[in-house]
Amino acid sequence: MKNSHRLNFVSHAALSAAMSFAAASFAAPAALAADAILSGVVKDASGAPMGGVTVSAKAEGSTFTTSVYTDEQGAYFFPALPAGKYRVRAQAATFETATSGVAADGKAKQDFAMKPLKDFVRQLPGDMLLAAMPSETPEDARMHRVLRTNCTACHSASYVLQHKFDEEGWNKILGWMKQVNVYGIKAERPATAAIEYVQKDFAAYLARARGPGETSMKFDKMRPRPSGEAARVVFKEYDVPVNPEAGLPDKTTTNDGSDWMLGTPSGIGSTVHDSWVDRDGNAWFTSNVPQHVSSIARIDTKTGAIKNFRLPGPGGFSAPTHGMTIDPKGMVWFNVNTGKGGLGRIDPKTEKIDVFTPPEGMMPTGGATTVDYDGKGRIWSSAPEGALMFDPVAEKYSEFKSPTFKTPNGNGVTYGTAADRDGKGWWAQMAIDTIGSGDPSTGKSSELKLLPIKSELDLLTPADRAFYDKAVAPDFNSPVPWQQGPRRMGTDKNADILYVAASWGGHLVKINTKTNESTIIPLPNTKTNLPYHVHVDGKGAAWTNMWMTDQVARYNPADNKWTLFDMPTRGGEARYVSVMETDKGAQVALPYFRANKVAVMSFRSEADLQAAKAAAQ
Repeated sequence: MKNSHRLNFVSHAALSAAMSFAAASFAAPAALAADAILSGVVKDASGAPMGGVTVSAKAEGSTFTTSVYTDEQGAYFFPALPAGKYRVRAQAATFETATSGVAADGKAKQDFAMKPLKDFVRQLPGDMLLAAMPSETPEDARMHRVLRTNCTACHSASYVLQHKFDEEGWNKILGWMKQVNVYGIKAERPATAAIEYVQKDFAAYLARARGPGETSMKFDKMRPRPSGEAARVVFKEYDVPVNPEAGLPDKTTTNDGSDWMLGTPSGIGSTVHDSWVDRDGNAWFTSNVPQHVSSIARIDTKTGAIKNFRLPGPGGFSAPTHGMTIDPKGMVWFNVNTGKGGLGRIDPKTEKIDVFTPPEGMMPTGGATTVDYDGKGRIWSSAPEGALMFDPVAEKYSEFKSPTFKTPNGNGVTYGTAADRDGKGWWAQMAIDTIGSGDPSTGKSSELKLLPIKSELDLLTPADRAFYDKAVAPDFNSPVPWQQGPRRMGTDKNADILYVAASWGGHLVKINTKTNESTIIPLPNTKTNLPYHVHVDGKGAAWTNMWMTDQVARYNPADNKWTLFDMPTRGGEARYVSVMETDKGAQVALPYFRANKVAVMSFRSEADLQAAKAAAQ
């Protein structure tokens, strides 16, 4: 062992004695034989078939939900399900939720007739609400920008806009929001200047749209429902127990986003952050909130049973974790703070855990941490002033610091981190629109600066620009209007390409890792599709979770096209996306930060769907 402190836990018994190994939070009932075929047709009130409707089924006593989508003829077909009693739900934006109990044994059929919903605002995802907010005049466009950047760092736009307040009420909401951190706790820092600067006009803007009178919102640009490949996918969403430290009266929440008519959930009690599916098909997730139960956990994707792994952390809590990756050998890596931020590694086969802590005098892992592996087998992690590289063979850390960290108005702070096939590490200083890189061959760091968004600069008055230049310190939770906001990123392990999620710009930045040449890849709607993280799959496609849309998007560089996949839960707020590819196919893992679930999306070909239709008939 060199230049790192290692904690090694070999067996279940040793793990229990050394660090209070926590038993599974709960176990779902063992699944019965998969011998039920559930299908049906969804139509509107006139009898016309409805394509792209989300249909979800959850068995009695189960802790996971399976969801599919109707085809152009309004027909849906579930994969084979365990026989049992199910609650089946059909949902589409602007329509009432339709539900029914179904005894699924053999071939079961359940049709639905959807009724239009008069007041559907609470039901909509954040991007549809943002699209409906007024932005035609220069003043409204300025307020719209504040809404989608300064008011969505700790929640989706759907969470706040599902409520109504008059101007005085919105002023009070803004007065509180400018004082709190992302967890809703009053922060010991000055009020957010960007909100305070426009608070009076902003409150009036919000009251016109979401106040007691006639609304200024326009719902004439509703996004289309899933079709084609996006309507053939299958989702399985796994419930995660609520945080016992949250002070909730029950072990479940009254709204977990499953019924869209209940609106976007509050997120209170949620523990999920990043997630991956391992090579055996089980899902893993990290947790970065104070609690005593778990540092990381594994979900048996066949039964929904959860097994917790607890490492002791500061203050008697479980050691918090945030970022996660699975390397080519199948090892699960995560950042963890057992006293000082370091890296953890667990072998899914043996459940052996190792913890590696950076040596004294070196930066810890920490902040909004992302973990990735490079082409040389080394692990990279975010660190406050740059990034850390860890060599698992030598068990040695190397430190790379940002060339620009301190600025006249405040510090940069690292957000996302990625590593390329040549062994270089990359990191984003979201607050100052800077991408850093570290080269182990030279031991040096370099950086490139992202350009301001010109269209946003053009909206500013001279007084605005003078205010922002002087009074607003860098803060990734409350940016200035022209920022791109590079958040989390991913590299193509088979090419010299880095993709950066520019969360405030509504686009990806594609960077050549050899030349630093960059290209902007716009999302389908740059004003409402705000990316959070990027994962590049084995075919070179870039996946990004647009956390306010309840969608995950795939960009195919071969034809420069996007495909958007709808998630079945409203207000899930996924902050990470990962793709596990094996000979059994690809599985996309999506952690629902707000709704406290882990979702796994798998794919069906047209032939698969035809086989399901034949089985149902």
